[in-house]
Amino acid sequence: MGERTRQVLPSVLSVLLALAVCWFLIAITRDVDTATRAYLQMLWGGVGNWPAFLDGGSATTVLRPLGEAAMKAALLTLTGLSVAVAFKVGLFNIGAQGQMIWGALAAALVGAHVSLPGLLHVPLALIAAALAGAAWASIAGVLKLKRGVHEVISTIMLNWVAVSLVDNWLVIGPLRAVAEGASSITGTAEILPSAQLPRLLGDSSRLNLGFPLALAAAFGVWVWLTRSRSGYETRAVGLTPEAARAAGIPTLWRAGGAMALAGALAGLAGAVLVLGTEGRYPGSLGAPYGFDGIAIALIGNNHPLGAALSAAVFGVLRAGGTRMQLLGVHKSFPELIQGFALLFVAGRMVWLALLARRQKRAQAQGPAQAGAEVPRV
Repeated sequence: MGERTRQVLPSVLSVLLALAVCWFLIAITRDVDTATRAYLQMLWGGVGNWPAFLDGGSATTVLRPLGEAAMKAALLTLTGLSVAVAFKVGLFNIGAQGQMIWGALAAALVGAHVSLPGLLHVPLALIAAALAGAAWASIAGVLKLKRGVHEVISTIMLNWVAVSLVDNWLVIGPLRAVAEGASSITGTAEILPSAQLPRLLGDSSRLNLGFPLALAAAFGVWVWLTRSRSGYETRAVGLTPEAARAAGIPTLWRAGGAMALAGALAGLAGAVLVLGTEGRYPGSLGAPYGFDGIAIALIGNNHPLGAALSAAVFGVLRAGGTRMQLLGVHKSFPELIQGFALLFVAGRMVWLALLARRQKRAQAQGPAQAGAEVPRV
């Protein structure tokens, strides 16, 4: 068994075991048939009802669910990358949610109050979101590198500072949209059409430019980490900071740069949410995609492409989770599956021990079988 396979298998087995455990929980609380049909509904809600489509159904039965899954996967990919990049330099970025909040607000303000052609407006809003997320993450980076404040503590605190400032003050106060007549509007002003992320499949699906943008970000981070000098130095700082410092690598710059990049990726997630689906900063950002990024990064083994694959799987599960309600199963089961998968991934050493024992057993049986096949003279 190759080293790469040994690294991937624990995550795959953890997800499969989480799916099995949650199916079992539905089966014992309801029945086996309901559990099986609920899983089928979750699958069709994420990848489309292909049996119905092949039987002559509308294309929207496939395109609409795929679009929803892709958009959730895009957000999970970007927040997962945010956590994974910080991990590479030895930092634990718990603050992706706060960084995403500031990125979403920056994108909403640029999208609503700056008038530009679409070819310039969308990139400007994305850049503003990335810079806002990077700036918020850099606060924790500076506190860690200059004052020794642990990044877990500072990023958790900064999450709630962001919620208090943005959700509980700015969005409902100074930056709230101006209502016309007797209508009531929550959140910021609606973004201009030129700032909207273009939809790739028209009105038949909400799939927009955010999904390929997230995939490009995952690929770009992978190339940077594995094919560039700064990426190599970043990984060296995360693995052995003392040896990296002795080799002349600017450890403070690499750590600070990685933390800023992590914040920029989370900020981009906020921009994709606002420019792609919400159309404004809502009254509250709501969905904790920043916190979900921790699970996505860990299940993806802190690898950029692994995080993207993990995000795609859970994007499908989450998009289809609402359809489980048709059978009386709560829509939060995909989050439960994700939680169990993270729990099982945390027991990574158990999986590796089981795989090592299986490999030793196979190696021991090999010579024995070879000896048994030698004919007697």
